[in-house]
Amino acid sequence: MAEAHRREWAFVLAATARVAGDLDLAEECVQEAYVAALGAWARDGVPDRPGAWLTATARRKALDALRRRQVLRAKLPLLVEPEAAELDLPDEVAVPDDRLRLVFTCCHPALARQAQVALTLRLVCGVGTGDIARAFLVTEPTMAARVTRAKKKIAAARIPYRVPEAAELPERLDAVLTVVHLLYTTGHTAPSGADLVRADLVDRALHLARMLLTLMPDEPEVRGLLALLLLTDARRATRTDERGRLLRIEDQDRSAWDRTAIDEGRRLVVEAFRTGRVGRYALQAAIASLHALAPSYQATDWPQIVALYDALARAWPSPVVALNRAVAVSMVHGPAGALAEVDTLAEDGQLAGYHYLSAIRADLLRRLDRHAEAAEAYRAALALVDNDAERDFLTARLATLPTP
Repeated sequence: MAEAHRREWAFVLAATARVAGDLDLAEECVQEAYVAALGAWARDGVPDRPGAWLTATARRKALDALRRRQVLRAKLPLLVEPEAAELDLPDEVAVPDDRLRLVFTCCHPALARQAQVALTLRLVCGVGTGDIARAFLVTEPTMAARVTRAKKKIAAARIPYRVPEAAELPERLDAVLTVVHLLYTTGHTAPSGADLVRADLVDRALHLARMLLTLMPDEPEVRGLLALLLLTDARRATRTDERGRLLRIEDQDRSAWDRTAIDEGRRLVVEAFRTGRVGRYALQAAIASLHALAPSYQATDWPQIVALYDALARAWPSPVVALNRAVAVSMVHGPAGALAEVDTLAEDGQLAGYHYLSAIRADLLRRLDRHAEAAEAYRAALALVDNDAERDFLTARLATLPTP
């Protein structure tokens, strides 16, 4: 059942939403289908196609609910306001993929950007509220409240489930790109759990990015996003050892990186830059491309990476970008200058709950032989991390420091 939830939730919800024409109703029916599966599968065994079973059950429940509504409207015509014809789906829709269509639909311009992204990650992509909260650097109760408010706004404003037309896609594209990117990063390094990678989320993000490129081939940021995902994912098999322990990029076997993915990613980066409309995803992809091309960590073109981070900071001002830039700065100018930048970020407070801030600070202090402070920073990072592989890595790094 857990596997069916991880793999099939988005498919089932997207297919049910097309019938229900109402996201809340679709979610309710899908939840009921999973509950029904608990009893039916325990009694009859797991069907050959669990996703098809769940979809059929959820869609049947949605149709039953709609029939009940129609009966109610027929019997109480004076008490019920007429509803928009949400179910009049066009024969040819602008977005051919069910899941991508649902992502565009949830990224409704009536919602604030963070609400669009959070709601879509939660409902369509099946990402837990806690993991979404970590991606946005807020607490879980805060994120839960945002998702609830977004759903209430949809209901209160009577925003129908309606597939956006082709002309409406560009205004929703940036939110959709953010959803796909956060879905990927959540899978690339799982915010919680035992494993470093959630392959189902990574694969889903790659699928959505490819569908996006097919749908909007002239958008350079779509090209940049797919390039970024491919170049980053090319290292997937080497990011842990045979025991599942995290390996830093400098310790990975570069000969085992996926060269096919790297070649495709590099081609997409070049194509994105040729348009002259370079944004945050193309710039991040260019940085990933330099890492992919380098013969070793030390021989990476760090000055060029710092320059790209400077451009990225202008295109997308973010404390996370500034933190990653500090790592590159440390490779060009040494750890002392980078530590000053990291300390400035720490004083700012925006990354207070971000364990990478303390982890990077610990590494810089280690390189400066300030071991006691490094140990304190590692402990601070350990207090914030929820992924077992990352926790084990930080614990091992802490253990290698000389004791006073």
